[in-house]
Amino acid sequence: MKTRFILIETSHAGNVGAAARAMKVMGFDELVLVKPRWQNVLRKEETIQRASGANDVLDKARVVETLDEALDGVTHLCATAMTPRDFGPPTRSPREHFAQLTQPGAPEQSVAFLFGSERFGMKNEDVYRCHVALSIPTNPQFGSLNLGSAIQVIAYDWRAALGGFPVQDVIAPSDKADAQQVAGMLTHWEQALADIGFLDPAAPKKLMPRLNQLFNRADLSPEEIHILRGVAKAMIQNASVKR
Repeated sequence: MKTRFILIETSHAGNVGAAARAMKVMGFDELVLVKPRWQNVLRKEETIQRASGANDVLDKARVVETLDEALDGVTHLCATAMTPRDFGPPTRSPREHFAQLTQPGAPEQSVAFLFGSERFGMKNEDVYRCHVALSIPTNPQFGSLNLGSAIQVIAYDWRAALGGFPVQDVIAPSDKADAQQVAGMLTHWEQALADIGFLDPAAPKKLMPRLNQLFNRADLSPEEIHILRGVAKAMIQNASVKR
């Protein structure tokens, strides 16, 4: 779904940069600022530093004078309000509401998330325009969230509702050693264990078959086979010195 993040009357340049960063890591890039304190906020040094590389989000961002301009083309408005209102849209947790938006058969929407100023939050009249007021479940005794943190939570939950991103394995999977390599390593270890007196060649019992099963479960790589053969070599050398 088309997604837009709207920041209303933001007063701290750093929060604009933090918003861009939070959006980019979750794959969103449409940011609109309504009447921010600084007209050149997208180019301020603090904004760029806090964006931490999300410059493309800042480059694409728009600054407008009214909320009406920011809402152009949006069909579903989500206020973010920690303080419940006596009147207005229903208050839901992000995950609860996002599950409804993305359930099978639900119409595709153009969604906007509205965030108020750091000091005063969202104005009542802006909340009343929305279809829902999202409230992040927090500690009842301390629910204060930095603007950038709130945007990150909303962006994460929304991305997860849309399907999320696969977890990237930092280490690329390595090749597996073949049976011949494992057998050669076991022969090497059999000699080493005998040389240090751990294995009695006359009564080996089931030691080597058990080691074979252990190494099979380990799914050794060729590099790990090389290490284990190095250990066996050192054992054999030390045993010969002591003789």
